[in-house]
Amino acid sequence: MGGHNSRRLITLFALVGLACTCPVGTLVGQLLQPTAEPTQTAAPTASRTPTQGDPSSPGPGPTAAAGISAEIASQMDEIESQVVRLRGLQPTGPVERSLLTPEQLHQHVLDDFLADYTAEEAQDDARTLNLLGLLEPGFDLYTLYLDLYSEQIAGFYDDEVQQLFVVQGSGFGGTERITHAHEYAHALQDQRFGLSELGYSDEACEADSERCAGVQALIEGDATLLEQQWLFTYGTDQDWDDINRFYDNYQSPVFDSAPAFLQKDFLFAYDFGYTFVNTLFLEGGWAAVDAAYADPPGSTEQILHPDRYPRDRPVRLQVPDLAPALGEGWRETDRNVLGEWYTRLVLLERLTEDRADPGAEGWGGDYYLVFNQQPQGRSALIVLTQWDSLREAYEFLSAFRQYADARFDRRVDSETTRSSWQGRQDYSTVEVQGDQTLWVLAPDADTAARLRKAIQFPAFRLSGEG
Repeated sequence: MGGHNSRRLITLFALVGLACTCPVGTLVGQLLQPTAEPTQTAAPTASRTPTQGDPSSPGPGPTAAAGISAEIASQMDEIESQVVRLRGLQPTGPVERSLLTPEQLHQHVLDDFLADYTAEEAQDDARTLNLLGLLEPGFDLYTLYLDLYSEQIAGFYDDEVQQLFVVQGSGFGGTERITHAHEYAHALQDQRFGLSELGYSDEACEADSERCAGVQALIEGDATLLEQQWLFTYGTDQDWDDINRFYDNYQSPVFDSAPAFLQKDFLFAYDFGYTFVNTLFLEGGWAAVDAAYADPPGSTEQILHPDRYPRDRPVRLQVPDLAPALGEGWRETDRNVLGEWYTRLVLLERLTEDRADPGAEGWGGDYYLVFNQQPQGRSALIVLTQWDSLREAYEFLSAFRQYADARFDRRVDSETTRSSWQGRQDYSTVEVQGDQTLWVLAPDADTAARLRKAIQFPAFRLSGEG
């Protein structure tokens, strides 16, 4: 949905924490509580003794690179050979690799991660997130992304130039070594499956962020499980000591001060992606994971509920052109799919998990539209959702009523299938028809009525029914 999610495949410092002595299924270690219940992992439980490389194993790549010493290059070679043996994917060629200082990473974030993301686009995304109740008005989203990426990224793989990067601290210790294993797994994925061919490109992610989130969770979950297996199989006592020492002194003020929904969203692909991939692995090993690349998950619903993959495909809905109904000065600034994950995040802003999660479950498809009128500074939001059944549509309606009662000033009317609320500067309605729901948020009741009159509801289904 709206909001900048870099397509670069990154390792977060928050995730290196899986090396701690917490439950193996807990991805973020002692830094954060997991957003999903830890699951039994399929990672080997070999002793933490270094395993010597097999001379017969394939040589994964170059043994030297600019700025990388022969000793570090040798360690990288060994880690790459170990990743190949664990993951079972043979490289098709060498991978260029680089070490970055934290200062170089900050510049790289500016020059690469945010190169095509302007401050104006960030403002539009912030407006969308504000309408969804996730950000306060005027939030500086661009600066947050810049600071958050600079603080959190431990390494990344750039599939556009087929190069991996590791952020180096005082040496090449446990955090750098496990990061290298994670990023080299991405390089193997790219060589064998073609990440851009999966629909994981800037253009595809902009057109359908929900499908992009599903593909990203597969990719990151794969590398996170591999990283974990590498640590338990090949990690040395020194690796474990280095990682634990790093976290004893680790501070993340930007992440800790970020909005709660953004903290959860930042970890989604790794946390829930790990659970999704581990489910496949437990059922059929790495062969089952490999097979998923031929038919990648198409929604966050499939990631949140692995048992629904691959049968439960999202429904595509016909999206209308509503700008003419609003009149002069209005422009559409965003359209995409919200998905079960962001539906859950919206509800979680006002409800507890035991109320929000069931309210979002049963998602079948949706579209959202955002409109802005300048210079008046007025905005409007439409969210039309297809649910798997009548019961789940009404379950969302019930949860949303509780959410809206907590968010808006007062409920001004309520019927069996429809309710409205008056806020300080907005007017909101929600209604259900059959197995679809419609949420309209506008500056006033008249604007909401004009939008509602122009919307085809229930919406026509185009394709994708599971």
